[in-house]
Amino acid sequence: MIVRNFHDLKNTDRSVSDKHWNSVRMLLADDGMGFSFHITTIGGGTEHTFHYKHHFESVYCISGKGSIEDLATGEVHPIAPGVMYALDKHDKHVLRCEETLVFACCFNPPVTGTEVHREDGSYAPAEETA
Repeated sequence: MIVRNFHDLKNTDRSVSDKHWNSVRMLLADDGMGFSFHITTIGGGTEHTFHYKHHFESVYCISGKGSIEDLATGEVHPIAPGVMYALDKHDKHVLRCEETLVFACCFNPPVTGTEVHREDGSYAPAEETA
């Protein structure tokens, strides 16, 4: 059994940040679960383009307000507490954060914790980060 406290991890190497977001990685690849689980906070008034070419991601909104745009279709979906979206086709998307958003996120394959977003908004494939 794995038991971890978000508050205990916030000041460890499992907390990854840049200027506009923070992701606390509660589960990583080396935990052997087959997915990774993160609590991610993204600052209000920001916009981000992501394209997880090598990962599937599901995201559940805990708090905040924003929208996600599917760049392949142009569809825009509002995000608010209780909304889940899943990037089941490696969907390139724009995340617009009207208010600070707090998400619970799962990645498959799991991330290792050392990834950084590439210029195109993706993470490297798992075999390149091992």
